[in-house]
Amino acid sequence: MTDLWSDLLACLDMATTRSGNHFTARNQTLEYHRVFGGQLLGQFIRAAELVCPEKSVKSLHALFPREGRADEPVVYDVTVHHEGRSFATLSVLAAQSKGPIGTASISMHVTEDGPALQTVEPVPGLLGPEYAVGLDLIPWDTRATADLNAPHVGPPECEIWMRTPEVDPALAQALAAYATDLTLIGTAVRPLDGLSQTGNGTQFTSAVTSHTIWFHRPFRTDGWLLLRQHSPIVAHGRSFGRGDLLTDDGTLVASYAQEALLRIAI
Repeated sequence: MTDLWSDLLACLDMATTRSGNHFTARNQTLEYHRVFGGQLLGQFIRAAELVCPEKSVKSLHALFPREGRADEPVVYDVTVHHEGRSFATLSVLAAQSKGPIGTASISMHVTEDGPALQTVEPVPGLLGPEYAVGLDLIPWDTRATADLNAPHVGPPECEIWMRTPEVDPALAQALAAYATDLTLIGTAVRPLDGLSQTGNGTQFTSAVTSHTIWFHRPFRTDGWLLLRQHSPIVAHGRSFGRGDLLTDDGTLVASYAQEALLRIAI
């Protein structure tokens, strides 16, 4: 766990490889042949933050045209389309030798004061340590009542508590984006008898094609956060899911949505 955590932090440390708006980033060391999409999401955010340090990411929409190779670094090129006093609009291209593996449109915003209003269901009480679950690629504490790695039929919904080790709050958005990429496909297949998210490559074929995240408020990841997820549809070889990220006192800090290829083996 510690090694995977340190490895992820190293992947997000992109400042040392910067040349203007150009970055070369390493990949996580995983027993996995392709680059994890969550890593790309986190690195998209870190590149944008380094190029426009006076603003924070308010939304990111990423497309993944092809899988990336885990044994080859990823080159990021950031284009600033507009940067004003309040907002900035950027695009980021992630590429390897064979071509683009990811693109992102990113909107950034300075911190502003204003009225605050939210309408969400209250969060339940934090689950105890007996509800700890292991989620591949997530190197921190996670707790849930539903085990997405087990082939148990259930509704296409899932709530997962998570908390990272103590970490620089400047990494919160990148770490949250990383986490939101992993379990929406597993949530989508819960109603399908005999399937779990561990069946990718055997019982079904899946790959994230697009992922969007919106950040509403500043937050930390080393306090407990709740990922509240729902998948309303699986159709035409695709799944769609969405979720909210809330603090343990019920404050909504981010929302996200994802579409993925989902081909069930027959």
